[in-house]
Amino acid sequence: MSTATADLPRTRPAAAPARAPRGPRRRGTALGLLAWVLGILAFLPIAWMVLTSFHSEPDAAKNPPALGASLTLDAYRDFFGSGGGASPWPALLNSAVASLASTLLVLVLALPAAYALSLRPVRKWTDVLFFFLSTKMLPVVAGLLPIYLFAKNTGFLDNIWLLVILYTSMNLPIAVWMMQSFLAEVPTALIEAAQLDGARLPTILARVVAPIALPGIAAPSLICFIFSWNELLFARVLSGVVAETAPVFLTGFITSQGLFLAKVCAASLVISLPVLAAGFAAQDKLVQGLSLGAVK
Repeated sequence: MSTATADLPRTRPAAAPARAPRGPRRRGTALGLLAWVLGILAFLPIAWMVLTSFHSEPDAAKNPPALGASLTLDAYRDFFGSGGGASPWPALLNSAVASLASTLLVLVLALPAAYALSLRPVRKWTDVLFFFLSTKMLPVVAGLLPIYLFAKNTGFLDNIWLLVILYTSMNLPIAVWMMQSFLAEVPTALIEAAQLDGARLPTILARVVAPIALPGIAAPSLICFIFSWNELLFARVLSGVVAETAPVFLTGFITSQGLFLAKVCAASLVISLPVLAAGFAAQDKLVQGLSLGAVK
């Protein structure tokens, strides 16, 4: 070996990149496949409802189902009253009024209550929250008869504003419960700074608390809207023609002849569209609101 060769620095061969363990990688792949399978299984009833809504009534009533049956829009024409039936627009308008008005009232009442229980806690505030939540434990049927008698004696039967008041009282406890945990994440330094500047409580709630806790407000709002839109029992008993809501209108397609599957599927799809649109529009705020405070 020459002297020049001996003086060259010796370099070690590059180490091979570390391979990820096969166990966790396979486990992640299996969990991903399981999630896809569960998602497809959860979506199958919705896809079946959509497909059935485009079938004729005889094809929709076949057993086993006729997957290759011809498609038609007759069920949607019947739903929108083109065949001489009742128009769904008054019922849809009543549902929109009852759901939106009750959701707005819930926000107006729940935001100050959640503020008092989180940022300005009262004594034994956990007992107050438990009392709010305990009102949801009462079976709805238990309060149906007293409310019906009250509405009958006061002339509020078949009145949409009675449903607004009922939906507000039903959704207010869960909204206060959810908002309390959300508002607890608002920095108190901002509120104190606003108070030093002379801001009063309504200004603090509207300009300081609400923008910061917007995801936490959007989640209860969407949940209250969905609960109000889907409510059937009180709307069925307390409404008639004037205050009929969309779920009550949907039950009118069920007949004794048994040929109603296509109409019910079409009506269910149309009535579900406002809720799906609201959920899609507020999906980012909903996810942020539901996960707020989950990780400390």
